[in-house]
Amino acid sequence: MAISKKHRILIATDGSPPAQAALSTAVKFPWPVSALTRAVIARTAWLPVDADWLTDHAEAHAALEKTFEPEADAARRALAPRWPDARIIIADALPRDAILAEAVRFKASVIILGWRGHGSFRRLLAGSVSRSVAARAPCPVLVVREAPKTVRRFVLGFDGSPNAERALDFLNSLDPVRGSSVVLVNVVEPVHMPASLARFPSSVRAPIRREVSAQKARLREEGQARMVGPATRLETAGWMVKSEVRAGDPLASLLSAVNEHRADVLILGARAIHGVERALLGSVAKGALNRSKVPVLLVR
Repeated sequence: MAISKKHRILIATDGSPPAQAALSTAVKFPWPVSALTRAVIARTAWLPVDADWLTDHAEAHAALEKTFEPEADAARRALAPRWPDARIIIADALPRDAILAEAVRFKASVIILGWRGHGSFRRLLAGSVSRSVAARAPCPVLVVREAPKTVRRFVLGFDGSPNAERALDFLNSLDPVRGSSVVLVNVVEPVHMPASLARFPSSVRAPIRREVSAQKARLREEGQARMVGPATRLETAGWMVKSEVRAGDPLASLLSAVNEHRADVLILGARAIHGVERALLGSVAKGALNRSKVPVLLVR
C-alpha cells in the first residue's frame, strides 16, 4: 500500500542542539502542503520523579509548566515559517514513552528526533532514546545529528525487499522541489578470486577468472534491472534519479555513496521488530545511525 501524502509529522524536542537540528530539518523537508506537524517535549527526563508525583503536587506541576515554556516557545518559532499553528505537547513521561505514546495519539506517519550519540559511552546514554524510538516506532523515523543546509539530495539503499519498497513509497509521498535528486544504491556481495588461484596452472586459472568476471557481471546486471522500475516511479513523481550497483559491505557502500553524491539524507528500509531492539540495532541501520553525518530516515 502506498504511503499517503497526508503526512502527520511528530517532532521530539528538548531544546538541545540535536533537537533544534531536528526541527530545522523538518521545516526544510519536501513535505506536501497537506502535511500536519506537532512537537512533543518530555519534561520528566530532567526530574527524578514520575507523572503520578507531578499530578499529586499541583504547585510543583505549575512551576514545571513555566520551566518548559522557553522550550515550547522555541519549538513554535522554529516551526512557524512552515506551520504557524503547530501544536506543542508537554508530556509527563520519560522521553521514549512520551514520543511513542504521542505518535500513537497523533497517528504520526513519521517521527523526527535528534541524535546525541558521539562515541561508544555517550551512545549508551544520550543516544539511547533515539535508538529505542527508532527500534520501536510504529512508523518511519528520521534521526538527525546535524541539520543539512538543504534537503534535496537523497541516497536510498534499495535491495528490492518489502521495506525498501516502503522507503521508495515514502519518497514518492513527498513533493520534490526543482533540482531534487535520488541516488538508488543496490549493494551486492563482492565476488573474489580464490586465494589459492596462483597455485593452479594457467590452463585452470583462465577459466576461473572468466567465471568470476561473468558472475560479477551477472550480479551487476541483476542489480541494475532491480532498480529500473523504482527509478521510473521516482522520475514520474518529479525526482532526478541515478542508479548505482556497488559491491562490498552494505554500510560502507551506502556511506560512501552519501559522501560522493553530497547527499542530504540517507534512507533505509528497516525491518519491523517487536520488543527486541537488537534485531534492528545490530543491522545496517545501527551502523548508519552511529556513523552517518547526514540525517537517516528508517522506513518500515
